[in-house]
Amino acid sequence: MEPNPNQPHTLPADYFDKVYEANQDPWNFTSSPYEQEKYAATLAALPRPHYARAFEIGCSLGILTARLAPRCDYLLAVDVAEAALEQARQRCAHLPQVELQLLRVPAEFPQGQFDLILVSEVGYYWSPADLARAADQIVAALPAGGQLVLVHWTPPVHDYPLTGDAVHEFFLAKATPDGPLRHLHGQRHEKYRLDVLEKT
Repeated sequence: MEPNPNQPHTLPADYFDKVYEANQDPWNFTSSPYEQEKYAATLAALPRPHYARAFEIGCSLGILTARLAPRCDYLLAVDVAEAALEQARQRCAHLPQVELQLLRVPAEFPQGQFDLILVSEVGYYWSPADLARAADQIVAALPAGGQLVLVHWTPPVHDYPLTGDAVHEFFLAKATPDGPLRHLHGQRHEKYRLDVLEKT
């Protein structure tokens, strides 16, 4: 099948390398009140107090990673940008349960099962085809009862292939009576949304 030139493409890794070269904290993750409130809401939305194995896709500077880690026996946090991971390694150096890796989902995906997978501010960087591929990998990596947390900015961004709403609606379409997921709860805030799903 010929590729469709009009289909949006996943943003390449060097897009993020250039962003971090220009600014160590390009989205003000460390200082923005919006980000701090969103991190708190994300942690508060987790249905369980503790997870044996967790997987964070798109950890960036590791700020949420460091906050999530005390609730995990093992937390694999990955990103496509080495510059971001360098900061995450420094931030999480005192957390032995955290493993940080340069990994590009869905082209690469870790082995094993995770009882929590977090997709925060990353799904809209994927093309529709890569979102579908990543969703299949994520669902397969969740055991029965495993949980998926989605958190995304909702206003459109001109160079992102998808919107946050499109990402969430794609996963929510799998939460049907016969589907692989069920929707536990969702929140819509002024500029982001948060949904928690569970493998059936």
